[in-house]
Amino acid sequence: MFEIKSTDLAARIGKLHTKNGNLQTPALLPVLHPANQIIETSLIKRMGFEAVMTNSYITWQKYGEEAVKKNIHKIVEFEGPIMTDSGGYQVLEYGKVDVGEIEIAKFQENIDSDFCNILDKPTSLADNWETARDSVSKTLQSCEITLKNIERKSIWMGPIQGGKFLDLVEFSAKQLSKMNFDMYALGSPTEIMENYDYTLLAKMIITAKKNIPADKALHLFGLGHPLPLSMAVALGCDTFDSASYILYAKHGRYITENGTRNIDELEYLPCICETCNKYSVREMRQLEHPERIKAIGTHNLWLLWKEIVATRQAIREGRLWEYVGMRSRAHPKMWDAFVYISNNIDEMTTFQKRFKSKGMFLSSFPDNRRPELRNYQNRIIEFFKKFEGQKIIIIPVTKNKPLLYNNKLKKLLENNQVDYTIGYIISPIGFVPYQITDIYPISHIESSMEIRKDTLVRDELISTIRNQFNVLNPESIIFMKDKRLDQGIIDFIVRELKPEKVIDCDSNLVYSELEGILNNQE
Repeated sequence: MFEIKSTDLAARIGKLHTKNGNLQTPALLPVLHPANQIIETSLIKRMGFEAVMTNSYITWQKYGEEAVKKNIHKIVEFEGPIMTDSGGYQVLEYGKVDVGEIEIAKFQENIDSDFCNILDKPTSLADNWETARDSVSKTLQSCEITLKNIERKSIWMGPIQGGKFLDLVEFSAKQLSKMNFDMYALGSPTEIMENYDYTLLAKMIITAKKNIPADKALHLFGLGHPLPLSMAVALGCDTFDSASYILYAKHGRYITENGTRNIDELEYLPCICETCNKYSVREMRQLEHPERIKAIGTHNLWLLWKEIVATRQAIREGRLWEYVGMRSRAHPKMWDAFVYISNNIDEMTTFQKRFKSKGMFLSSFPDNRRPELRNYQNRIIEFFKKFEGQKIIIIPVTKNKPLLYNNKLKKLLENNQVDYTIGYIISPIGFVPYQITDIYPISHIESSMEIRKDTLVRDELISTIRNQFNVLNPESIIFMKDKRLDQGIIDFIVRELKPEKVIDCDSNLVYSELEGILNNQE
């Protein structure tokens, strides 16, 4: 049902196969009102959205059994996969609904929904732990009852609840993973995102992902803004739904890539979508209220679609880390979340490729923590065990990308008997023997001067070098100073690694100095 095509970090470009067509992931499903849709579904389809979401509870209230005869695709006038909510949002808003879990579950299947949801009890951000635990328990009970009474004609989604209480999110996900759902859905993020608590959102996604099957898709309910979307994808979310495009529009809220603005506060429309090309900001403000809602809502949808496509392309190029980092700089709370993710990087490496066709850009902290570098640093420790107890020479980096086939070094080593392990200190990677400098990611890095000067990067590099040399446990070290290294790194090498010889030399004399060392080997 879920076919994975390409990966980066914990993100997947994939394909969800449904009875009414296929859906490429990551995907955002615009939420349609089953009785009062303002933007034509034909336009939504033309934008590129392959699937939509609508509310089965409102459909049940409005149409009853007529919806079964007509089916949901004809009601919302959309050909393609449709996801239906069960009324859980109404439970969160009003405390209850006047329909049972079995009745609404069978109704979803009978109206030909492709993705069906259990009538759950969502966790509110305002809930205390006991109330949140009750929402998890009631949701799990609803799941058990529902799964015993449906025909499984559709894709069924297991709703993970628990909200801000990560122990409850973990428990909920673990219990649901035993129930053989086709995919999973993480609930309650809307309130969290309204409070800009992107770090909590990241924690919830990471906790959920760790406790559900890796080959199943994960839906995130109610992610309504482009800003955190790529981060959620990087953490492993595959599909999203959003009604924000139209809810925002009703209040004149115009989505931009970096935030939301009120249309009355704008002097320019910072977008070139069809709608923003059609109207000036003044003309859009002067539209009759229904037309203004439609215009702003259409623009908002274009922005959401653009973010989906840009995120897919970043995955395909292996540059999702850079893209999330760029988006994170748009809001301080997003940056906090990005740094948190970098501290928990192991949670993002499930689908991380070992090699990529593209190089990586390291601009600032915490780019030194990106998964490709962490994976390399872990693998090289095993490699270093083969060099334990040997003599080491640390030489300066004489080129931006030192390669094994550096002609001067190659000739020098061919003409001399070498009893040393020769390598470089390369920031922010650590000690790199010359034999492996032409493999990914060593020779595929572009670093800014800023990241080389950053004290946090320096301190973590020192920790890495310390760990590496604990494993190498060299018989002796000769250190030829690299004047481009941070002075703190040089001081650490001299102070803690205690080389038997420290050599100051001009970069042009590196190989003549090295030849002298090799010629004087005992």
